[in-house]
Amino acid sequence: MITILLKLLLAHFLGDFVFQPYKWVESKERKGAKSNYFWFHIGIHFLLLFLVTGFQVSFIPVVIGIGVSHLIIDLLKIKLKNRFSQIHLFFADQVLHLLVIIMAVGIYFSINWSFLLEPQEKWLIIILAFVLLTYVSGVIMKIILSKWDLTHFEGEALEKAGWYIGVLERLFIFGFVFLDYWAGIGFLIAAKSIFRFSDLSRSKDRKLTEYVLIGTLLSYGLALLIAFISLRLWYYFS
Repeated sequence: MITILLKLLLAHFLGDFVFQPYKWVESKERKGAKSNYFWFHIGIHFLLLFLVTGFQVSFIPVVIGIGVSHLIIDLLKIKLKNRFSQIHLFFADQVLHLLVIIMAVGIYFSINWSFLLEPQEKWLIIILAFVLLTYVSGVIMKIILSKWDLTHFEGEALEKAGWYIGVLERLFIFGFVFLDYWAGIGFLIAAKSIFRFSDLSRSKDRKLTEYVLIGTLLSYGLALLIAFISLRLWYYFS
């Protein structure tokens, strides 16, 4: 059961983050169920669910249940967009999706939760961690940091450079944790601090300094959390 749970979680994160461009999200928020992108999004989720379950007939009830619940939760999120903040809606939306997946697997299969993952299927842990470290963490940071408007601080910069830097540092941290090389994390923090120091000292603005510090700590925190959980799962199923 652990295997199918990881596959369903992977399908969810791929559908909600990797294969959902920002313009789709904007269209869904403006038009709701009238947006073609809304139905493209739901269709991709169904397709991914069928793919990870190998199109097996026995999994059809689970796929339909999760897919329909995803549609309902997304519609509810759109209806409530003017009543709650973006941050609250985002996390409530994700928690509901994940709870549905866990409940669907637990109820339908009725198998002991301690059932081990097959050794040859441990690659699912790494793939899921990679998706979480890149796209999912990037969106989480964007949602949390969106409450602060620092557009007037923007200068010349490479397109999406901040996103790529964040992804790389989280992947490095993940690798250092797996290699048990804690000095590497310290070196990474020191290197980023040195490169950022000149920018922050020139800006002489406390808000920008705090914004960068919050973003850095959030990125490192997410990376360490994902790395620790992945490492524990990796050795638990060895």
